[in-house]
Amino acid sequence: MIPMYPYIKHETKCKEIPVPFPPQHQYSQPGMEYLMEPSPISENIETRGSGKLQDRVAIITGGDSGIGRAVAYAFAKEGADIVIAYLNEHRDAQETKEHVEKLGRKCLLISGDLKKESVSKEIVRQAIHCFGKIDILVNNHAVQFLQKSILDLSAEQLDLTFRTNVYSYFYMIKAALPYLKPGSSIINTTSVTAYRGSPELLDYSATKGAIVSLTRSLSLNLVERGIRVNGVAPGPIWTPLIPASYSAREVETFGTYTSQVPMMRAGQPFEVATSYVFLASDDASYMSGQILHPDGGTIVNS
Repeated sequence: MIPMYPYIKHETKCKEIPVPFPPQHQYSQPGMEYLMEPSPISENIETRGSGKLQDRVAIITGGDSGIGRAVAYAFAKEGADIVIAYLNEHRDAQETKEHVEKLGRKCLLISGDLKKESVSKEIVRQAIHCFGKIDILVNNHAVQFLQKSILDLSAEQLDLTFRTNVYSYFYMIKAALPYLKPGSSIINTTSVTAYRGSPELLDYSATKGAIVSLTRSLSLNLVERGIRVNGVAPGPIWTPLIPASYSAREVETFGTYTSQVPMMRAGQPFEVATSYVFLASDDASYMSGQILHPDGGTIVNS
């Protein structure tokens, strides 16, 4: 059942959280935020920050929009400079950069296809040239394509999904690792689908399960170097990937079914970003190989 009210108030947010969404669809992935209606809520304007990431440098893939944009804003409020790696969403990326700079931090934009290992090396090269160091790596980019049956899942789609969602994580980690020092943090974005599954996102769910295993294994591999590796598994979140993946009718009911999300609404990017702040900061100094679950209560009921 879809809630009859059009908005839910959030006690720490001046802006209202929309439930449900107007029907809409985009025809290319990973989608453009500036085309979405309503715009995702990327920032909790009442959060001031307390210097938890002061003068650290963070690379955020997919940082132009969605969860990545919200993480960029939250990190900037905590004092970090930002490197945003993105595909080709130039308008979204420029808007994110401008807002990070309004928050008082520097922001470097780098466009490129992360399926290519050379792009990861170039991102790290430019980050070091601009800032001289890397303290935090957030692997966040992804694509997803719905298919009714595994029989409809082509070899081309399978290859594209894994190269985008998994191979590129390995590439970014390999490129950044020589510059990470004790106290550095790697944070990988997985998904609730890695835990509960998804009947129409078979390849996407499989990649997110792979990211969970990568996170846990890499944390053991890097623990002696003092580098922490954790992950975040969001539930349904209102990002450009949603209208770029689902039909207009499916968007209209996104996140509103009790069987999917006990809170009966999709989350907003700003509600996920604080998990990344925590994992990147010294507050999580005794955490590695762990996954946080901002998912509207889904996991505890699965």
